Amino acid sequence: MEAVHETSQTNGLSIFALGGVHEIGKNMYVIQYAEDIVVIDCGSKFPDESLLGIDLIIPDISYLLDNSEKVRALIVTHGHEDHIGGIPHIIKRLNIPIYGSSLTLGLIKGKLTENGLIKQSKLNQIDSDSHLELGKLKIGFFKTNHSIPDCLAVVLHTPEGTVVHTGDFKFDLTPVNNAYPDIHKMASIGENGVLALLSESTNAERPGFTPSERLVGGHIEEAFKKAQNRVFISTFASNVHRLQQVIDASIATNRKLLLLGRSMVNVVSVAIQLGHLRMPEGMLIEAQEANELSRDKVAVLCTGSQGEPMAALSRLASSSYRQIQILPGDTVIFAATPIPGNERNVAKTIDHLYLLGANVIYGSGTETGMHVSGHASQEELKLMLTLMKPKYFIPIHGEYRMLVKHRLLAESVGVNPDHIFIVNNGDVVDIHGQVASQSRKVDAGNTLVDGWGIGDVGSVVLRDRRHLAEDGIIIIVITMSLTDGTILTGPDIVSRGFVYVRESEVLLGEVNRLVRHTIEDLQENGSLTNWNILKHRIKESTGKFLYARTKRRPMILPIIIEV
Repeated sequence: MEAVHETSQTNGLSIFALGGVHEIGKNMYVIQYAEDIVVIDCGSKFPDESLLGIDLIIPDISYLLDNSEKVRALIVTHGHEDHIGGIPHIIKRLNIPIYGSSLTLGLIKGKLTENGLIKQSKLNQIDSDSHLELGKLKIGFFKTNHSIPDCLAVVLHTPEGTVVHTGDFKFDLTPVNNAYPDIHKMASIGENGVLALLSESTNAERPGFTPSERLVGGHIEEAFKKAQNRVFISTFASNVHRLQQVIDASIATNRKLLLLGRSMVNVVSVAIQLGHLRMPEGMLIEAQEANELSRDKVAVLCTGSQGEPMAALSRLASSSYRQIQILPGDTVIFAATPIPGNERNVAKTIDHLYLLGANVIYGSGTETGMHVSGHASQEELKLMLTLMKPKYFIPIHGEYRMLVKHRLLAESVGVNPDHIFIVNNGDVVDIHGQVASQSRKVDAGNTLVDGWGIGDVGSVVLRDRRHLAEDGIIIIVITMSLTDGTILTGPDIVSRGFVYVRESEVLLGEVNRLVRHTIEDLQENGSLTNWNILKHRIKESTGKFLYARTKRRPMILPIIIEV
């Protein structure tokens, strides 16, 4: 689709997502006015089972690369992976100034250092009182609550009007760190007029209000007091508020604290350094000391709340963690709920923990739950809409059903239905003369990270990986004479992931004879003119034969060696 007005691309305001809508993860939003582009967040998400071997998914930044001279900054709302996870991979290709709060920058610095990019990166610390001028865009901020401290919403003042991006938020009126949401500032921004609001939709399906994080702290401390042996507690490493509650519960029950998992150690280190975690001197211990102390004097804070196979809790559950073991009578707490798609791994981990004789506590809720969401539920989403009173509304950060629910909430508080845009990644909302339209797209999609490779694994490679995973491979090696085309050695048949060679000698012998027959047939007909024709005929004849005999279609790879 093309733009309705050329001016919407040159002199007007354009808003679009490169990631984060119709999905959970890899958030990246773009605000452009004329020749000035500001990017908000640069996240990642984890692959599903269909993306074999892929480590990470990040946004496609083709549009930003094509317009690199216009990109003024990357502003990061907070330090969760779905908002910062793509930064090390993208900064290699587009080295732009990065703005974020102290904790957010602390976590980003760790990622950039790990990737050898810290020296070339341009990091700028901001807070809720900061003001930026980036070309024709004037930018301010306001504080929000989330499950990690130092979260900022972004207010962009453009010649067309004010655009507000909420980031991830909820209205926690009793926050653990006493950093209250700046409701007065939000109301003031709304009173001065908001042209467009971009608001997160994660919990748009949940009625009511999201409970306060402080509620969980009481449940954690109660569980610590009841535990007679060691306590193992697993949560997201980035949930700094939850980490403080674990520290407080350990202090209240006179326990030392052991950290397991690289990300947990890194986040705790950064949060303590920046003053976001309060921990007494000498409270942290190593595994050896934990094994020497009485079991009722030890708490273990670890990664693995999502059942990740290589995370600390999964290794503890399978008794493969050498330094420390879960013993009968120990208490294990899941202080997080499974992300959709992780339920099976979490259930498997819980089963293994019960087999070890542990007392396992998991689940959410207001009575005994060990987790509350960091995202706004319906009443809070309506409150944000009411405070901002936007002319136009673009729900973001959620799958399609969540965006639709958020649209209905906006309509219920008086937003004109014709002024609500549910967009896909790449759909551009152009605003010119304060009139909005959506009629064009920019390139958007997934960039796949595989090891050190970024974007070098495409659909063909993934198709081959699925083929190999589902049906295996047959390799047919033949040495042939370059002069007369006769077979010198072979065919040698190698099977991997298709059949077990020792138990399938008859079948593979028939494949051997079939390949020989195919070659001889081509020789007799004078069709053996090049090796590509031969390889094609071998693949065709062998494929038909194997499917007829096994109802399977392995990848067939003929290798011709010329002598």
